[in-house]
Amino acid sequence: MEYTAKLVHQKVDKILLEMREEALSRGIPVTDDETLNYLMLTLEIAKPKKILEIGTAEGLSGAAMLKQAENAFLTTIEINENEYTIAKENFKKLNLNNRVKQYLGDAMEVVSMMDGEFDFIFLDGPKAQYINYLYDLKRLLKVGGILFADDVLLYGYVSGEKEIPSHRKNFVEKIEQYLKAVSDDEQLITSVLNIGEGVAVSVKVK
Repeated sequence: MEYTAKLVHQKVDKILLEMREEALSRGIPVTDDETLNYLMLTLEIAKPKKILEIGTAEGLSGAAMLKQAENAFLTTIEINENEYTIAKENFKKLNLNNRVKQYLGDAMEVVSMMDGEFDFIFLDGPKAQYINYLYDLKRLLKVGGILFADDVLLYGYVSGEKEIPSHRKNFVEKIEQYLKAVSDDEQLITSVLNIGEGVAVSVKVK
């Protein structure tokens, strides 16, 4: 018997679901339902107070995380100015703007200048850069914290389900480097799961 993941979690409200549908109708990529469900499940268990997000886009995943983790504060980074502006409007529309700090800029530069500790990091920016972010994300992640990386199986290319097109090979190699790094790292316990387009969930243990 097959089961289809639906948005069954209670804390993502109707307005946010409508905003997700509207974004999809414009061709804006949003976190798929299956991945979002697993993200919400992970947040419900972790109950983070400080969340870092790489790749704000229009703020819909960030808003969902804040709805689920009701005591959390979100720091989120986006390089695209138009999406940064739309996200700011969306956070305000959902009455979440007082729980968000937005950065406009290259995540590599921003995280390299950040300090402090985060309980939870959602990595959903440029996939080829995941490996380059890792040093600073580990530095910023507290012991016991979770690093949740989305889209790590890349439409079946990384998992071997689909043949890799020549123009995607370098892209796939970068993701493979990230997966090897988090899997081999003695400070992390990592599981790579075939959920949505693939997620890698790492817990910092020391």
